[in-house]
Amino acid sequence: MNAVRTTDEESAGRPKIAVVTGAGSGIGRAVAVELLRAGWSVALAGRRPEPLAQTAAAAPPGGGTALTVRADVSRPEEVAALFGAVRDRFGRLDLLFNNAGTFGPGGVPVEELPYDAWRHVVDTNLNGAFLCAQAAYRQMKEQDPRGGRIINNGSISAHTPRPHSVAYTATKHALTGLTKSLSLDGRRYGIAVGQIDIGNAATEMTAGMQTGALQANGETAPEPVMDVADVARTVRHMAELPLEANVQFATVLATAMPYVGRG
Repeated sequence: MNAVRTTDEESAGRPKIAVVTGAGSGIGRAVAVELLRAGWSVALAGRRPEPLAQTAAAAPPGGGTALTVRADVSRPEEVAALFGAVRDRFGRLDLLFNNAGTFGPGGVPVEELPYDAWRHVVDTNLNGAFLCAQAAYRQMKEQDPRGGRIINNGSISAHTPRPHSVAYTATKHALTGLTKSLSLDGRRYGIAVGQIDIGNAATEMTAGMQTGALQANGETAPEPVMDVADVARTVRHMAELPLEANVQFATVLATAMPYVGRG
């Protein structure tokens, strides 16, 4: 009697294909370089071509293939073009790292936050994540062999807010609901969906934390950070699990950051 091959058995030996959004800097760049180093072919997506080219150049020789695609994830037509380019170049999609995001104007009290600023954060962090997940889901459902994985970049703020961060915190809480719903709906199609919640990885976005960040008690205090490469290795571990296994939620943070004691 012949055993039924799993999706991972069927795909053994071929390069894996990933899309990384927000790949021009920070966590997105670190994850893209880690995947390229491991032999993945990676579509690097972002709004600015120059940083994407720098990410591609940062990958070590002998790794996977990088494809740079300029895309604003808040625009449906540009998301469609991104995934169309990936399909045309590589033929399939194994992983979406839904990473593109923005904090918005920092330190602005809720009563002073302009609606345009709120809308920009929602369009990027939530609507953009949905549009990319929807496009990935459609392709993963129809391709042969079927299935794939989506990893959403949540945040410690998906659990606990910082002061004056209403737009960012609201979108990151909503992203958790998106992750759970996609995970449930993807089961029958072999689509595994998880979320990584990151605290104080050393990137451009967190550069000021080591000199001082506003705390819940109103004081400003420096916070420790961790190497962003540790985040990248965690994402790669999640990405390379067989589709029969899933890290639903992972929290990776600087050990001594004041997360557990916020408030």
